[in-house]
Amino acid sequence: MSRKFDIGTAGGLFLGFLTIFGSFILEGGKVGALILLPAMMIVFGGTFAAAMIGTSLRNVTALFRLVRLALLPPNYNFSGTIDEVVRFATVARRDGLLALEKQADSSKDAYLKRILRFTIDGTEPEALRSIIESEVHHIGERHMQGVAIFQKMGGYSPTMGIIGTVMGLIATLASAGDDPNELIHHIASAFIATLWGVFMANIVWLPLADKLKFIHAEESLFMEMISEGVISIQAGEVPSVVRAKLESMLPIYATRKKS
Repeated sequence: MSRKFDIGTAGGLFLGFLTIFGSFILEGGKVGALILLPAMMIVFGGTFAAAMIGTSLRNVTALFRLVRLALLPPNYNFSGTIDEVVRFATVARRDGLLALEKQADSSKDAYLKRILRFTIDGTEPEALRSIIESEVHHIGERHMQGVAIFQKMGGYSPTMGIIGTVMGLIATLASAGDDPNELIHHIASAFIATLWGVFMANIVWLPLADKLKFIHAEESLFMEMISEGVISIQAGEVPSVVRAKLESMLPIYATRKKS
């Protein structure tokens, strides 16, 4: 399994920053006006603090690894894996399952190699399905923990923005002078916290949660496809039937063009 830089994630984040803050500049605003340290401290610090309280410090520190995963997701070779499974099916149907012992070691996919090993060792079909379902379930549980952190942060962030705005308004009104223009300036600054809170929730935290869900769904489909192929090999199905079954499971972007 290789990794490939996901231009969609990086490009989406860049486009989000560009369109939202770019439109602010086109309307006559200044970038410096958005960089208000107290407001950003409340939004970012408060969001991370709430995430640590709701989960754990260990989970929060794993956020950087999860962001890296979103930017460099696994690149699954669906078509190549189908060809490999069909090749194994051909060998098994011609020479028997034990003939796959040497063939299995040539596989570059660790999951396929491990499931094939169970089959070669004589694991019963029901036991094999149970092992597969258990592994997929526990992998899903781990993945959903990462998704949950970003979802929680997406919920906390706008609230922290509101807290920052309220605190800014309180400080502004408490120190209001005779100059109404100065008061208006401080009120505008107070709303920057809300802007950062809503922006981070809807452009960063929640989209990253959705991205991790997508990565999980893709991995689950890949594992399911391999599992179905190996179970078909164990059942002695015809290689052409195995191929047709697995190709029907391909995601849209991996579907082969028919001549």
